[in-house]
Amino acid sequence: MKKLLRLLALLVVVAVLGLAAVLWDAKRLLHTPLALEEVERVSIERGNRMRDVIHQLQAVDAFVTPRQSLYLLLLTRLRDQQTRIKAGDFDLAPGTTPLQALAMFVEGRAVLSELRIPEGWGYAQLLDLVRIHPDLGHSLPEELAPGQLMALLGLPGQHPEGRFFPDTYRFTKGMRDLDFLRHAHHLMEKTLSAEWEQRAPELPYADASAALTMASIVEKETGAANERARIAGVFVRRLRLGMLLQTDPTVIYGLGENFDGNLRRVDLLTDTPYNSYTRAGLPPTPICLPGRAAIHAALHPEDDGSVFFVARGDGSHQFSKTLDEHNAAVRQYQLKAQPRREGP
Repeated sequence: MKKLLRLLALLVVVAVLGLAAVLWDAKRLLHTPLALEEVERVSIERGNRMRDVIHQLQAVDAFVTPRQSLYLLLLTRLRDQQTRIKAGDFDLAPGTTPLQALAMFVEGRAVLSELRIPEGWGYAQLLDLVRIHPDLGHSLPEELAPGQLMALLGLPGQHPEGRFFPDTYRFTKGMRDLDFLRHAHHLMEKTLSAEWEQRAPELPYADASAALTMASIVEKETGAANERARIAGVFVRRLRLGMLLQTDPTVIYGLGENFDGNLRRVDLLTDTPYNSYTRAGLPPTPICLPGRAAIHAALHPEDDGSVFFVARGDGSHQFSKTLDEHNAAVRQYQLKAQPRREGP
């Protein structure tokens, strides 16, 4: 009996020592840098588990040892992290340990892809860019009407023009195109709401959507950034006076694919919902994706009394308070250089 007890005690000691040795070895190897001589990129697909990642690590120049792989797999099971690995591209630099790599995968510290939406673009241009971006997951159908796009985003009845915030976006590779568009839409709504809450008093807008439409006109008309508020002031003043806005960008937007780059007198006389030479008030929707500066200008127009403006040809404008002043400015700047017409 005593011999049996001694044997059991010996087995327990051996087991404890063995476990301690394994734990010591695991700690040592999990803190030992991977065999990397240069930065290696690991691509994790959506739905990958840790064992899939380990297979990929083993395939790339075998810079993770079999024991490191085993300890990593056991650790993720103990921590219940097997399915918490994030998708994306991860750069492993020389000196990275298995524990640090695991933390990167679980926390989603991936290399971010980039997509820039310029201010003043139309939503159709944005859609084309989203369709061809190699790092987005593509699910949008080839033929997609404006109403269909917004319905897919859970916003039926809303027109997409002007509803996506122009910015430089960074995202994890594999992000769905609809999720990207949903995020850009949310950012525009958030920006517009914040600016609307801080708007100047007594503006002639029925709601924030009308202000967004004005901002899109300001975005298209502005060549010099410091003139945004003055241009907004001209159009706000015209609305208050009951004048036609008479702004070429709305006419061009209404022409759509029929616009060939040359705006003719017949175009100004051809009525469309967006022709601000034939219809009073704001057009039915924005005409582009305005940036925050244009939205701010539309909600904080400069009150200098100007009712007209004409392009000088260098990106800036000559502002006038009377028709006589405006006609003189047209003769000075427009009839000589023949730039695009501005104002009535």
